[in-house]
Amino acid sequence: MNLPITIDEPGKEEHSIADAFGECVREELYQNKDFYFFSPDETTSNKMEEVFDATERAWALEMKPWDLKLAANGHVIEMLSENTLFAVMAGHILTGGSGCMTSYESFFPIVSSQLDQHLKFLSQSKQIEWRRDVSALNLLSTSCWQRQDHNGYTHQNPALISNLLAKPSNLVNCFFPVDDIAAHAVWEYMKTSKNVVNLTTFNKIDLPRWIDINHARFQLEQGCSIFQFASDDDPDIVVAAAGDIPTREALAAIELAKKDAPELKVRFVNVAALSYGAIGTTASKLKPGDFDDYFTLDKPIVFNFHGYTETMRGILSRYTDMKRVSLHGYNDEGSTTTPLDELARNDCSRYDLAADILERTGHYESVERYRDILAENAFHASLTSLDQV
Repeated sequence: MNLPITIDEPGKEEHSIADAFGECVREELYQNKDFYFFSPDETTSNKMEEVFDATERAWALEMKPWDLKLAANGHVIEMLSENTLFAVMAGHILTGGSGCMTSYESFFPIVSSQLDQHLKFLSQSKQIEWRRDVSALNLLSTSCWQRQDHNGYTHQNPALISNLLAKPSNLVNCFFPVDDIAAHAVWEYMKTSKNVVNLTTFNKIDLPRWIDINHARFQLEQGCSIFQFASDDDPDIVVAAAGDIPTREALAAIELAKKDAPELKVRFVNVAALSYGAIGTTASKLKPGDFDDYFTLDKPIVFNFHGYTETMRGILSRYTDMKRVSLHGYNDEGSTTTPLDELARNDCSRYDLAADILERTGHYESVERYRDILAENAFHASLTSLDQV
């Protein structure tokens, strides 16, 4: 698959990360006859229907003329039961096969206890000499909390990220591909890794393309990278993000802040992977000295995180004094509302971040204006919600 090695105008084009993963899974289905794709009736809903170019849904009963993409030898296993699908996939992997499961972010925590047991097995199997390596258990988590404007609060829950990153067994990688190109690099890692659980989180809407494939691969070696096109030398503040929409909002916030304070120097750091207690993967964790190179020794940090802020706080506290860090992330606030209001309710919007950047660099005169914008938006969103009742 030809992937760009240069991006002339970062952020100009928009592409779907979900489509990119659909392409990757489709190619894996073509090439690997032991690979199965597990999906709780959400393959098409999660915009990964390209897998059906390579195979059909497994179906053992009578087929009607109007049935689509069904076959007795299909390698897409669909059933509206996350628990059942996970159990079948885990069994397939532990007996030498490979597979991947997708689901809505809000529903993946249903299999949390099963994941705990799988991780315990992997941990103990390392102590048995005759135990052979097994393929990674790969999870694609989408339909995320930032874009649940039609489903609302019930469909907002990034808790699986927190649960998995809390495991001291150090057998979990959590990936946050920033765009469709990064998705290809993440898939390369996922499909070749062994004896771990990989959770990858992404939205299914079209989002800006920021980086080329070499940059995306470099990110996975380090866990993070500096976006030079959005960064200055000797910065006054570091802005960072983990996640596709959090990154989009953080980069937009930098633009807003610089319009109000043109002299402001900013560095942007994108975090692509997290593992137990660290930025980076289980195989390559970011060292404290390297953290200082990316985030400076003492400059303020404004961090926009896809999941719960306390999860990111636990990781960053191992690298630096948290007094210099301002964390934004999901705070369990939601409703059936507008996309901007959803972000604003969790202090993750570009206006929240721009206000924070300016306040932490002493540009107080512009902060109140962004607070007014957020208040006006909240009022508009409340009227829109009332119209929908």
